[in-house]
Amino acid sequence: MFAISSQGNGANLSGMPQAIIQEADETVHQKLASRIKAENIRENLRQLTSKPHLAGTPADYRQAKELADLWTQQGFDDVTITPYDVLLSYPDPARPNVVRLRGQNDELLYESPEKEAILTPREDVPDVVPPFNAYSAPGIVKGQLVYVNYGRDEDFKYVTDTALVNVTGKIAIARYGKIFRGDKAKAAEKYGAIGLIIYSDPEDCAKGSNSSDVYPNSWWLPPTGAQRGSLYVTDGDPETPGYPSINTAYRVPQSDITHLPRIPVHPISYGEAEQLMKFMDGSLVPTEWQGRMNIQYRFGPGFRNSTLKEAEMAISTSNQRRTIHNTIGVIKGSIEPDRYVILGNHRDAWVFGAMDPSSGSAVMMEAARVVAETVSSGEWRPRRSIVFCSWGAEEYGLLGSNEWVEEYVKTLGARTVAYLNVDTAVSGNHTISFDATPLLYRAVYEAAKRVDDPRTEGSVYDRWLTTTPWTQSGVASDVPRINKLGSGTDYAPFIQKAGIPSSGMSYTYDKTLLSSYPLYHSVYETFYAMEKFYDPDFKIHACVTSLWVELARSLSDALVLPYNVSDYGVMLEQSRLELHNNHGELLRQRIANYSALEKNIEDFQTVADDFMKQTTTINKNDPLAIRKVNDQMMQLERAFIDPAGLPGRSYFRHVFLAPSMLNIYEGSSFPGLADLIFELETSHDQDDQWERIKHHFSVLLFVIQSAASTLKDVSHFVKH
Repeated sequence: MFAISSQGNGANLSGMPQAIIQEADETVHQKLASRIKAENIRENLRQLTSKPHLAGTPADYRQAKELADLWTQQGFDDVTITPYDVLLSYPDPARPNVVRLRGQNDELLYESPEKEAILTPREDVPDVVPPFNAYSAPGIVKGQLVYVNYGRDEDFKYVTDTALVNVTGKIAIARYGKIFRGDKAKAAEKYGAIGLIIYSDPEDCAKGSNSSDVYPNSWWLPPTGAQRGSLYVTDGDPETPGYPSINTAYRVPQSDITHLPRIPVHPISYGEAEQLMKFMDGSLVPTEWQGRMNIQYRFGPGFRNSTLKEAEMAISTSNQRRTIHNTIGVIKGSIEPDRYVILGNHRDAWVFGAMDPSSGSAVMMEAARVVAETVSSGEWRPRRSIVFCSWGAEEYGLLGSNEWVEEYVKTLGARTVAYLNVDTAVSGNHTISFDATPLLYRAVYEAAKRVDDPRTEGSVYDRWLTTTPWTQSGVASDVPRINKLGSGTDYAPFIQKAGIPSSGMSYTYDKTLLSSYPLYHSVYETFYAMEKFYDPDFKIHACVTSLWVELARSLSDALVLPYNVSDYGVMLEQSRLELHNNHGELLRQRIANYSALEKNIEDFQTVADDFMKQTTTINKNDPLAIRKVNDQMMQLERAFIDPAGLPGRSYFRHVFLAPSMLNIYEGSSFPGLADLIFELETSHDQDDQWERIKHHFSVLLFVIQSAASTLKDVSHFVKH
């Protein structure tokens, strides 16, 4: 159950008129920060990564229960475990997933190993699930191999249109990187492949390494490492789309679920990929398609070795209903207990998950301890409630957070100030990285200025600005870059289903050089690797803890919420310019009121700027005036939610902050419009497609106008 009463534990307003209108005590930041201990986080991570804890397993539930017990001992006001029965996916231990090469007489010439090699004692424990792609279709398929680079839509298009290789009836082999693996599977199906093999190329996960310069001697992926991961791209539990998977839920028959892959998909290491690809025939690929394996990269199909006939995939992965668990802990607010600042991290991992997600779990445990201890000591209680959430089954497609948001969407949409996610707290030692809605830009920047960077003399903000300035038209601005919200992590249901201002952060590697950290989702993502190569003194973890706690404190304690609605107008205009530069001439020719987009954004910016000016003159002795302004700012994000969702993707409902149709990891400018324009090329009825574009364009115009109205007083409703 998720409920916060307005009674008890400091929530009674009687006799506290001064507290109601009191500004936040800025010294609380130091009180909280001084309690954070790097050694505590180190020990948290050591324990969390001691055994595998795959979603839907007893080990995962044990962690959920242990966390609930810990928060109860630490004095949380409410602690609950919320179970959901959801559709998960596992390989069959009795029939291991394999990739084979067959000879001309069907003889077996090569078979991939079932498991990754054990390179340190850390990996030699029971219950390590072999590499697999969750929700892959099971079955045995045989065919010629075709190399499709990163497996993006444009890569398949190049193979078929430029290289003149027919993918239909073939097994595609793609390297990991650039886009979400599930989008690779969608593209493979679209172009007629009967199976997809995904491997980690040393170009992306072992740059500059040699045979000895990989794990366990460095952070680079060894040739035996493979990336597990889900292929699922949609709306929470596959059997209960749009609704929580509780006891009374209607469950869609598995045969009617349309968003799961229909072809076998399997991940392998680059050591295995080299065995499959070194004899491939066909023309050589372009230079930019070549990886770093010691082979000639060719498109296929066929083999230059006459003894080889075809490749074979034997996949036993099946879907199974299992119970997952979220652990929810609440620190009640003293003045506004019905307003929530929610901090979330998922708990489940493919194996040990030292970076993803256990670095975030270890940080959240310390953040929760620090907040609870400061409250219990009587030194501070936040104005608004702080809710800590440990999610189950994120790795399978954000299932735990989606089901919880679906169950409490009305409450959350009306009462939540912000959702602050930390998935992988530490994946490198380069700089902080943030995804956020524009409403949180100001709060994020101010928090980053107050926290010391662990690797430099200045603040996190200073390091961030130096490494990642926000560039516009090739010119660096005076603020660090904040990325658009995509999906692939637990802020997605909060922003997409409830319209809640959201953010995600991680201290990370240089993203201009790598798509992901090299050991991602492999068995080698261990405590040993974190302590040896990423954060030996755990000061980066402590930094992320401090930043997360300070951002939560500012949002939970500020008298007037530290939002800046004007930043939304800036983001909308930047998106409009991007749209105009890419498709402006085309849209202008077919949409009569195309210029209205610029006009509506200008009007929104004027209203937003006026609203921000008004907040500087608000009567802070009037609690109702403060509540009114805060609620207007909270509800602005909700105004960008379209109940009908994006065209063809109803589970994404935020019309400006949704992931790309081609890559769920990345946000897209005007995503619905971008989807429809992309589909123009393959549409059989161009006129009908243009009608769909015009329809959605009108929705965008209305939503911007409607959002502006939320910042006006009721008297403005009668004005047009």
